[in-house]
Amino acid sequence: MSVTAASNAVEAIAEAAADATSTVDVAELRALKNELTRFMMSYKFATDEMMTKINILKEEFGSIHDYSPIEHVSSRLKSPEGILKKALRKGYPLALESIRENIQDIAGIRITCSFISDTYRVRDMLINQRDVTVLLEKDYIQTPKANGYKSLHLIVAIPVFMSDRVQPVTVEVQIRTVAMDFWASLEHKIFYKYDGAVPDALVDDLKQAADASNRLDEKMEFLHDQVVALDTSPRDAADADMLNFAGLPPFPLPRNLLEAFVRGRSPVAPAAE
Repeated sequence: MSVTAASNAVEAIAEAAADATSTVDVAELRALKNELTRFMMSYKFATDEMMTKINILKEEFGSIHDYSPIEHVSSRLKSPEGILKKALRKGYPLALESIRENIQDIAGIRITCSFISDTYRVRDMLINQRDVTVLLEKDYIQTPKANGYKSLHLIVAIPVFMSDRVQPVTVEVQIRTVAMDFWASLEHKIFYKYDGAVPDALVDDLKQAADASNRLDEKMEFLHDQVVALDTSPRDAADADMLNFAGLPPFPLPRNLLEAFVRGRSPVAPAAE
């Protein structure tokens, strides 16, 4: 079914629903509205939960390792109309459970990383969490699409605790480098502009750009590894006496307290001068 046909079908369903309101019990309509609300809210809550997990990883990793593998995070939620159009286009039954089972990208999160190795590091940190279940993984970094597209795609399920139920909800997670994200954004704009009928010459140029983007990723990671290998300077002693929390002022720690933790004994008060 084409997008136009799906749109027309949505309008027809809406008109039929409007005509039927006089014969459908008000209580049934209210119950349906509540279920639709719960349905959409469950995906919103799942997105919030995943964003919290990712931001915790970003902040904790940055505080401990002085850098974060996560450059940027964004999220999106399909509109009810968009969900319905996709269900009609794919031929899925118009029932909430069928939609929940068959459409796995209602909630989506995109994570942008600096380096290729970071994409796998972030993936591992996410899927190692006990309440995150991987349903599907597609590695387009190791095996790019024919047009040059690269990204790591995960479909995960997490539990959402509602007032009267625990609802497993799927979230699509895309993890890619900054260069991959820039290329994907450009490719999307071009295909949208040409409505999918992109000239062959432009398709070839996009593929060449994807190859150049990959070479840039590999070169940047090589340079990063070289810098890390050459960084043998010891930590500043003053820095060792401070607790640093992202977004908060440094918190000083007395040296004797730190030494006590290291030795596993009670701190000894410094001698009075």
